[in-house]
Amino acid sequence: MGERMPGWLPRGFALAGAMILAFMAGLWALERLQGLLTLILLALFLAFAIEPAVNRLEARGLRRGAATGLIFLLLLGTVAVFVTLMGTLLFDQVTNLVNNAPQYAESGVGWINETFNATLSQRDITRQLVQLQSIASGHLSQIAGNVWGIGTHAIGVLFRGLGLALFTFYLCADGPRFRRTVCAFLPPRRQRDVLRAWEIAVDKTGGYLYSRALLAAVSALAHTCALQLLGVPNAITLGLFVGLVSQFVPTVGTYIAGTVPVLVALAKSPGTALWVLLFIIAYQQFENYVLQPKITARSMDMHPAVAFGLVVAGAALFGAAGAILALPAGASIQAFLSAYVRRYAVEEHPLTSGPADPA
Repeated sequence: MGERMPGWLPRGFALAGAMILAFMAGLWALERLQGLLTLILLALFLAFAIEPAVNRLEARGLRRGAATGLIFLLLLGTVAVFVTLMGTLLFDQVTNLVNNAPQYAESGVGWINETFNATLSQRDITRQLVQLQSIASGHLSQIAGNVWGIGTHAIGVLFRGLGLALFTFYLCADGPRFRRTVCAFLPPRRQRDVLRAWEIAVDKTGGYLYSRALLAAVSALAHTCALQLLGVPNAITLGLFVGLVSQFVPTVGTYIAGTVPVLVALAKSPGTALWVLLFIIAYQQFENYVLQPKITARSMDMHPAVAFGLVVAGAALFGAAGAILALPAGASIQAFLSAYVRRYAVEEHPLTSGPADPA
């Protein structure tokens, strides 16, 4: 006669099944709520970034909600002015390039043949550009015809922007009350750890943002002066574009920022475009090796290879928002580990010989 099944076995199977179902339900919920979670993370990053400025205004007697609203108005005004200037510039330059492409090609080919003793055919290149012009005009007509799709996408972007602003305002304006609510569920020692981590995150995120803003200001001023000297039209707008995009768009921002001034200068002459390209390359080297290490030494003490890997990983996980969040999040984790993880002296060995570790 066979032995009876242990009484705990059905309960074990039921518990395992319930855990599997709960895990699958959690994955399903995370997949559905990925957009909301990304929005909240981005709002938390923005709240960390503006909190030092809000704290300074609050220390001067302004209410926290009013201080947060004032910072919001300044940021929205800056973004609105930048978008207006760049929208006008891009529209004018794209229209100019499309309409005058054959003339630009003819003058460009003549300059190349005269300068480098080449034998390029102006007729063939002009014919190809005319074909490209007709193709581009057809695509622009299709895009303009899809008004409903563009409008729907614009409304979606507007709602996401309003949601981001709402979450950011709440996390910053009600920051102390929110932190008290979180700490109320933790023992005193854990409260200190959470508040210390929060303080590090605010410090690193604010330092990252303000160091980037300073680099953007220096870059915008330098490129504006250079473009003015070279006689490139809309030099101030282009300088602002280069400064902001190169600093606040991760990984590819430098290339995007440098392409637009070169194209605008190309509309004037190929020689001017070449000088603009050379200046952008030279300034990028100066910024990478002189300015950036000094400005970001205290706020973002991180190896360039680690920073690049974090940006790639953040973009793979959360897209553009992840690429933006990667660096301040990585710097915060690094600072927190440096404060709480014990480190030991390294023994002398040929594999460890080299410059001393600054930490």
